[in-house]
Amino acid sequence: MTAVRIELTLRQAPPLRVDLRGLLPATLADLTVAQIEQLPCGHGNHSVPLGEWFSVQRHEIDGDQSALRLVGDCSRFDRIGTGLQAGQLTVEGPAGDYVGAGMTGGELLVQGDAGLLAACEMAGGRLQVQGSVGDWAASALPGGMDGMRGGSFIVGGDAGERFGDRMRRGTAVIHGRAGDLLASRMVAGTIAVAGPVGARPGYGMRRGSLVLAGPACTPGPTFVPAIADVPVAWQLLARSLARHGGAFATLAQRRMQRHLGDLSAQGKGELILVEP
Repeated sequence: MTAVRIELTLRQAPPLRVDLRGLLPATLADLTVAQIEQLPCGHGNHSVPLGEWFSVQRHEIDGDQSALRLVGDCSRFDRIGTGLQAGQLTVEGPAGDYVGAGMTGGELLVQGDAGLLAACEMAGGRLQVQGSVGDWAASALPGGMDGMRGGSFIVGGDAGERFGDRMRRGTAVIHGRAGDLLASRMVAGTIAVAGPVGARPGYGMRRGSLVLAGPACTPGPTFVPAIADVPVAWQLLARSLARHGGAFATLAQRRMQRHLGDLSAQGKGELILVEP
């Protein structure tokens, strides 16, 4: 089978932020280079053709999945990969806010940092940010009630505050440190952090699993030590996280302490502290 790979190379940085929602591999696959260059992009209060910012190349490739590659510093371009359903999208550099928001399938790779609200309301697929992400990643969109609802979200660097706020499902992994109020109001799903975390991890969490594999952390006063051991469940969780490597590779061989909370909410979440 033959698919299409579209390459967009940044010509110049825009003076204002640019909205790239709708720029997806499947959307561009049937368009010519001239049609892609004329696609309108929100720039402030105006609409500007995509060709104003990017040079466009189109290649036919073997395979059944179309691909889109953005090359350059895209930190002023927001909503990259929003609503992605299939295909591969790669950003060779940093990305702006809302990267991967609401995506339901496919693969999105950012070879740099990402801005605010990465993976917010993500429901499927795989998003990997090799650098760090800003505040409110894997959370709900402003005004929304549910955060990340499925898929896999991997952060190679650090994460800002309120990571995983209102998260409902899926797996999120942070290889660096996490900011304050990690997993706040979490409803379900799994978040694992390899580095140190900020104040009040798990604040208001109702259910779900928060695995802290970094330096020792003292749970908040609304978390209590669990009485029952869950060795089988822990081994299954540890082995599923081991595929992410780094500090997670040895989780199954390390001792852990399990706390339940947040008792100020439903108190059915678990905070797992992994010993060095």
